[in-house]
Amino acid sequence: MKLLKKILKITGIFLFIILLVLYYLFSNFTAPKSDKEILKKFENSSITLVITYENFRGFEYRKLTIKKDTTLPTIVFVHGTIGSSTDFSKYMKDSLLLSKANMISYDRIGYNYQDKNSVQESIAFERDMLQSILQKLTPNKTILVGYSYGGPITLAIQQKVRKIILLAPAVYSEIEPMPWALNLYKWELTRWLVPSVWQEASKEKLSHKQDLQLFENNWKNSPNQIVSIHGTSDRIVPFENSTFLEDQFPKNQFELISIPDAGHGFIWSKFDDIKQLLIHQLD
Repeated sequence: MKLLKKILKITGIFLFIILLVLYYLFSNFTAPKSDKEILKKFENSSITLVITYENFRGFEYRKLTIKKDTTLPTIVFVHGTIGSSTDFSKYMKDSLLLSKANMISYDRIGYNYQDKNSVQESIAFERDMLQSILQKLTPNKTILVGYSYGGPITLAIQQKVRKIILLAPAVYSEIEPMPWALNLYKWELTRWLVPSVWQEASKEKLSHKQDLQLFENNWKNSPNQIVSIHGTSDRIVPFENSTFLEDQFPKNQFELISIPDAGHGFIWSKFDDIKQLLIHQLD
């Protein structure tokens, strides 16, 4: 019996240490990166990445810019929940993509490095913030790429741009999943276990369904050409979000591209496929 208790005690301590390590790795991996860490990602390339800090309605946010040729169009990436400007760093380093476009990515409020501000829980706010970035760009040379929660933000833009490309857009409230893990944030006793940036993501997720209802019946009013790229096995933002959009637009304005068996993380796991689709839209 004593031996069994000893084994159980050692096993419990071992499992606890493993959980602590996994928690640290998870928290560190998903946390927004510092300027130094971002620049390190680009240090072995010939690309000049410019990091600036901008202000919108009293909020400071970070913007990453790669501008190689003023005659080229500009891709503006909008990240999801959870996410950051570095979600698209692999695309921003790709030489073939950079031969065809300049690129901008930015941290939404609440997702900046060591951000003391909270998420705004408002598609309207995010739309207006994106609009402020677009003011410095030529509309007919601007392509918006919105991933996940970034999808409705780009789609809410009423200004005419060259094109809007949606990547697994979360645009339909009726099929908005609410993962059980959100309860860890909702319960005060367990909230401390949730890393700070995930607390911000939880706030945004919990309000997203209601916020979408203010917009989802008006997506069809967009003046832009829209392409939606979506994985058929996406459980975080179901594929039906894109078919919902497809039903709202005429065929000459909207194109749906499905990625068979791809999940929500396809912007990383299917990088080559997404890259080729972006290149096709730039040609």
